[in-house]
Amino acid sequence: MEEQFSNNLLQTLRPQDRKLLEPSLELVVFTSGMLLFEAGDDVEFVHFPCGSSLASFAVTLENGAPVETALIGREGAMGGIVSQGRLPAYARAVVRVGGPFLRMPCIRLEAAKERSAPLRNVFARYADCLLAQIFQSVACNAVHGIEARTAKWLLAALDRTNSPEVELTQEQLAGMLGVGRTYVSRVLRDLREAGVVATRRGRLVIQDPKALRATSCMCNEAVKQHFQEVLSGVYPSAQECPSVRSA
Repeated sequence: MEEQFSNNLLQTLRPQDRKLLEPSLELVVFTSGMLLFEAGDDVEFVHFPCGSSLASFAVTLENGAPVETALIGREGAMGGIVSQGRLPAYARAVVRVGGPFLRMPCIRLEAAKERSAPLRNVFARYADCLLAQIFQSVACNAVHGIEARTAKWLLAALDRTNSPEVELTQEQLAGMLGVGRTYVSRVLRDLREAGVVATRRGRLVIQDPKALRATSCMCNEAVKQHFQEVLSGVYPSAQECPSVRSA
């Protein structure tokens, strides 16, 4: 499978298990901002981001503000992972960086898992990793400052994409962090003045990942470590990350 259409979670499956899924997998291309499903919707499809595509889960609070809970790239999947599908979603799923996704009906995934214990095991392990990411996000939002959380989100996007340019506006980033735009503008101004990031219309450019990591908390590293222990080789490695172009 070409790299731009590849998903690490699917690639880690045994060849015989991939063959169980391949007849049901459909390649689709989504644009940034597209809604995959809303909280309360019946989840009919499992979506596997490919290449540099990114999607996220967000919980909408009583004031209408969405708060990011998990970012999903080519290391994972979203929708019907451990359930039997068609159960109501708890969170909204949105495409953050548009591109190719592979998708399949939840009922087809369940049928394949019934035929293969190793396949069930891989998806159970991924569900554990996803839960760990959400746990870490809760702890991070409760304790760490906006500067560290902003850097953490940008690094998480860098790890999962093939470009240092993140298609994200300041308003979107503020919404995902659950803070006002002025706070994010201040953080980005400081990072820009330090030469760590550059801002362009509708996107952020990471110029100095090393300095950004120094600003970030260690939450991304904790999640990476758990992935490595539970699903070795699935989380994007440093070798997969692109070199940073000058802005």
